[in-house]
Amino acid sequence: MNTRTRPLREAGAALLAAMLTVTLVATLAAAALWQQWRSVEVETSERARVQAAWILVGALDWSRLILSEDGRSGGPDHLAEPWAVPLQEARLSTFLAAGDGDGVQDNTTDTRDAFLSGQIVDAQSRLNVMNLVDGDKVSATALVRFGRLFELLGLPRAQASVLANQMLRANSTSADDSAPLMPYRVDDLVWLGLPAPMVAVLAPYITVLPISTPVNLNTASAEVLYASGAADDLAAAQTLVAARQNTHFKNVKDALKLVSDDSDNPNINDFAIASRYFEVRGRLRLEQTIVEERSLVQRDGNTVKTLWRERGAIAGLGQALAPLAR
Repeated sequence: MNTRTRPLREAGAALLAAMLTVTLVATLAAAALWQQWRSVEVETSERARVQAAWILVGALDWSRLILSEDGRSGGPDHLAEPWAVPLQEARLSTFLAAGDGDGVQDNTTDTRDAFLSGQIVDAQSRLNVMNLVDGDKVSATALVRFGRLFELLGLPRAQASVLANQMLRANSTSADDSAPLMPYRVDDLVWLGLPAPMVAVLAPYITVLPISTPVNLNTASAEVLYASGAADDLAAAQTLVAARQNTHFKNVKDALKLVSDDSDNPNINDFAIASRYFEVRGRLRLEQTIVEERSLVQRDGNTVKTLWRERGAIAGLGQALAPLAR
């Protein structure tokens, strides 16, 4: 072996070893950095989830308090009451500052990046799917009303019969392993064979409540008023909506007289001017994460209890706002 080439080979081997060492150190450092970044992200996400949960629980309690105070005074439930005013998106720190009474916002906490909005919706302003079941048979009256709603929305009227029969099976006490599960939300109606796009069209006009309920004439939309039989056509239903904007209805008979001369309507018990069930919706935007919560509450007098709650996160503000940009 040439003695001159040996130092060059040894230098090349040393350089290669040094490069391998640097590569190994860089790989280990990158792995450690990734593990640290992942731990920080997991901790941040968990903290945001817990914060959102507590804030939305507080918002639900506040909504229950509003409904409780409204129930204490009694009387009709209408859209001019405080509970019916939606809360537009506002920075959470403004609520905390108002609570402190000094008007100073705390910009040292995460509240400066949190935005809260919400709404209370009268669940009895919609057609109740549970009305389709009358004991051990389908309610013929309710079936006609749902058929009218389906037809008004451009949906196959035959699907109303499918919905009624499936609700009857789900509510049956007889042992039937093939019977569908009883839905407790509108989205669950897909269990009964309704396509998801059809459920989405129906969602603003129907609800699922634990028991049969009357339609509140003070809060129902024109479409629901027409479908429920309170008005003979959509124009008459819009007349009812326009009339209550001036002053809410204080009793059912006076409301129905506006669109019919028949004061002895046999279905008068299917309507009301007050409600027991309300849906509370809360929305919290925390940086790039949006958390939404829906709850169904039942009010008896001034006692308000929560029947169910559901919460879901929307990851990515751009994704959440995409439908609004169309």
